[in-house]
Amino acid sequence: MKEAERSGWTVLCEDESIFLYDSVSRYVWAKRGSEPLVLTTGSHHRTCLFGTISLDGKQLFRQYDTVNGQSFLAYVRKLRRRFGASLLFLDKSAPHHRDERVRRWLRRNRGCVKVKWFPTARPELNPIEECWRQSKDIIQANRIYPTFESMKKEISKTLRTKRFRLNIVEYLC
Repeated sequence: MKEAERSGWTVLCEDESIFLYDSVSRYVWAKRGSEPLVLTTGSHHRTCLFGTISLDGKQLFRQYDTVNGQSFLAYVRKLRRRFGASLLFLDKSAPHHRDERVRRWLRRNRGCVKVKWFPTARPELNPIEECWRQSKDIIQANRIYPTFESMKKEISKTLRTKRFRLNIVEYLC
């Protein structure tokens, strides 16, 4: 990792998450013995997010309609434009990370994007998981939005302005 940094490469951790258009109950006050009333939208709308954080704290988050090879490839192209030469840590179990179009693109761009895999079934090693947890607490906990679009706007605003101050080395080492 230090070798990649010294040679001008950026160390990145990437992950995806889905935000559902519904309320998420975290903490509520209720009279002892009563059932709290939880409002729901009954909607199946969802927005898919891709997120990346670099070793020096820079970040990039984008929303897509679906998580698949095509949307992941579009996102990885944005990462390359934003960060340049990168050592990219990915989740090995995500099928869109191993999509044939993604593999071809990574082979063609291996001079500027190298992939390292997180161990299978170890999401706690990826710092982006903490970003998703914090974001969902800020955006969705005990809140319901009047429209799906208003929730998407709030997600964009929050992820554009929130700085996640995580020590990525502690996650990776």
